[in-house]
Amino acid sequence: MTLSPGHHRPRRLRTTPRLRRLVGETRLHPADLVLPLFVKEGLDAPRPISSMPGVVQHTEATLADAVRDAARAGIGGVMLFGIPAHRDATGSQADAEDGILQRAIRLARDVVREVETAGTRGGAAPVVMADTCLDEFTDHGHCGVLVPGRDQDGTVVVDNDATLERYASMAVAQARAGADVVAPSGMMDGQVGVIREALDAAGYSDVGILAYSAKYASAFYGPFREAVDSALQGDRRTYQMDAGNAREGLREADLDLAEGADLVMVKPAGSYLDVLAAVAEMSPVPVAAYQVSGEYAMIEAAAANGWIDRRGAVTESVLGIKRAGADVILTYWATEIAGWLRDETFGGTR
Repeated sequence: MTLSPGHHRPRRLRTTPRLRRLVGETRLHPADLVLPLFVKEGLDAPRPISSMPGVVQHTEATLADAVRDAARAGIGGVMLFGIPAHRDATGSQADAEDGILQRAIRLARDVVREVETAGTRGGAAPVVMADTCLDEFTDHGHCGVLVPGRDQDGTVVVDNDATLERYASMAVAQARAGADVVAPSGMMDGQVGVIREALDAAGYSDVGILAYSAKYASAFYGPFREAVDSALQGDRRTYQMDAGNAREGLREADLDLAEGADLVMVKPAGSYLDVLAAVAEMSPVPVAAYQVSGEYAMIEAAAANGWIDRRGAVTESVLGIKRAGADVILTYWATEIAGWLRDETFGGTR
């Protein structure tokens, strides 16, 4: 059968790489990407994370190198996670002036100044972001202060309001160390408002807040627990969201916006693209999505077994997050993807 001249032929716009590039609806740019980085106190060499091939717990020296690499790649930001040598019930190292996360922030800021002074890429230094949560710092692995002697059906109870006090102190310590953006990820009610008030009162009104607004209690966080040497027993379902709830994610984002969030986030990304799209539709501020450790690990494992094309799967997964509405994407492939994008811009083969 031959189609008549009036029939539509969408395939015409797919016939060559040049045409596909011209009419592409969704595009990635290095500035869209944020690289999560882990730094562990007391290491004398980077420690590989077995469940996340290619990702390491950094020393302070190699963290600085990773931030320099991110700057050279032109990615938009780095998100810092600290792993202390000492943990306790209230996460006292989380806001310590010389705690590992504050030291990491200062190192990252030094690299930013170095890049900006050199001026070779004119403003391409990454935004320095810091995870504002207690789970890496507590000896019980939960994201907040526990209510003594209380549990619900065998599950520990996190004291929401006592935890807010710790988050406020932590955010101010991070801002003092040089963070451009603090990122409360603990899913405590009212966390954005309390942090905003604390930052403003301390003179850090220019420091932004990236709110982990719709953060689900997900099985895809498994490798992250290894990355931060988590002490968690049980789960976080009393404060992170249920996987079946979409409207609740919109409500959480709405509340964070009302409290002054400068950006809102959906986490994880890949299994919650519907929530991401809905949040992007309603949000007046930029929307972030976190491609989490389990999403990373699955693609790396499948690629290592020869079951999928690694570069194709990585690119498609991140492009899907962008297509769903994310303005900012946290991914462990950020620097590598930025290199691929640069190669394409300057005559790469893809």
